[in-house]
Amino acid sequence: MKKDTEVKLFMQARHKGATQHVAAAKAGMSERTARRYERAGKLPSELKRPHTWRTRPNPFEEDWPWVVAQLERDPALQGTTLFALLCERHPGRYQPIQVRTLQRHIAQWKALHGPEQDVIFEQRHRPGERGQSDFTHMEDLGVTLAGAPFSHMVYHFVLTYSNVEAVTICFSESFQALAEGLERCLWQVGGVPEQHRTDHLTAAVRQLDKGEREDWTERYKALMTHYGMQPTWNNTGIAHENGDVEQSHYRFKEAVDQALRVRGSREFVDRRACRQAQPEPSCALCSGKGSAASLTDRQAGTVQGSTHDGESL
Repeated sequence: MKKDTEVKLFMQARHKGATQHVAAAKAGMSERTARRYERAGKLPSELKRPHTWRTRPNPFEEDWPWVVAQLERDPALQGTTLFALLCERHPGRYQPIQVRTLQRHIAQWKALHGPEQDVIFEQRHRPGERGQSDFTHMEDLGVTLAGAPFSHMVYHFVLTYSNVEAVTICFSESFQALAEGLERCLWQVGGVPEQHRTDHLTAAVRQLDKGEREDWTERYKALMTHYGMQPTWNNTGIAHENGDVEQSHYRFKEAVDQALRVRGSREFVDRRACRQAQPEPSCALCSGKGSAASLTDRQAGTVQGSTHDGESL
């Protein structure tokens, strides 16, 4: 099949009065091929038929009813989770490279039968330019400790270029939780970015009057000065301006939820047992930009402040 540019060159020559033979020669195609495109009046890309047929047997055909049954029971189950379970059920039947095939089949199934998906647009960032942080509640995961609901939050910090992230357990959105969470997370990621973006947390922002004027609290400004970061906030009600950490909330909680679903229970004897069952955010939730991006992002900042022996999630 010829390229669109070749057919356009042929059409331009024809519009200038060239014969079909001469125009075809200028475009580098046979007269017969040129005649076919001229009759069709369309470019090669417009004549392409959608590829809807299979070129090889479906390796999951035998187990697909089981996969569908799992998705109908719980559409939130991911392809990687189901592939791991298939490998446990049938040792040696599947190869690691086939996980992408299963994910494509599941994506097609969800497009027809699953819930609607959010549309996320990529943002561009410079290494070491910005970190984003926010609190998120974890009660909706339904975790219990010794039969009692484990009501807790996490403070979540993300480097926006590499999406290297860190989280710490907390129980409020106080300034103390913000300061301790930020310190622990900076030491976990190993660097300090130029800017720190957050939303309008009461621990960081104060109202100057009854109007809409706001400013940073003195304690928060001192914290930013200590680490040499420029504080920034997103516009009120525009959550996607803090999109990296918002999406990281979703991915982290989704990964924890998947781990709990595979485990089959959300009950733990204590916090230590709960911690051991949860995935590490910096590796399990990596955005896919790779270790090179992570290293570049960290090298662009410097580590400052004192060490802290507090618990991280």
